[in-house]
Parts: sequence; C-alpha cells; structure tokens
Amino acid sequence: MARYVFLLYDDEDWYDTADEQGVADEFALHGEFVAAVRAAGAEVLGGEALERSSSATTVRRGGDEPLLTDGPFADTKEALGGFYVIEAPDLDVALRLARVCPAGNVEVRPVMETPGDG
Repeated sequence: MARYVFLLYDDEDWYDTADEQGVADEFALHGEFVAAVRAAGAEVLGGEALERSSSATTVRRGGDEPLLTDGPFADTKEALGGFYVIEAPDLDVALRLARVCPAGNVEVRPVMETPGDG
C-alpha cells in the first residue's frame, strides 16, 4: 500500500465564530472520516490539527543568516489547518477519500519513498 499526505486547507475565520458545540461537531466529522478511511480498506497512520497560521514562525533562507518572521510565507485566505497521513491501496482510493474529508480543500500528495523505507 502507498502512503499519502492529505493537507487540509480552510478559511481561518472559522476560529472566530466556532463555539464549543461547533468544535465538537467538527471533530465528529473527522471521526466519521476516519471510519470512512477504514471502510475503504485504508488506514490513517497519523495526523494533527494545527494552530492558526498567525501562531507560525517562518524561517527564510537566502542571505548570510536565516531570517525569522512571524506567520506564514504567503498571505492567503485559506491556510493549512491540519493533515492526515493515509495508507491506501492506490491513488484512486486516496482521491475518493479526499472527496469525503471534512476540509474546504484537500491537497493529496504521495509520500516519497526514501532509502531505508521498509
């Protein structure tokens, strides 16, 4: 089976409007997604929700010394909010699962096999 990373992008305005029930509902959707992954014969190997992009620090290279700046490199309406690492039989299954993943946009990227991968 191949591994894929699902990068979850969404509008961060959700953080400003979500109440306790809204957060619980969102996590319930992700629980349903994990069940759908298992039902498809795939597996969630890992994943995490991320804090807002305003909490990020970016290290930029190019000069004599790396430059540290607050926030993400690009100013965009949608930000990386979390990720899953999925093991699926093939890309078709991974893409089918990405369609039911509860995020505004899901970028699916195959994990590169590197020396030492079993």
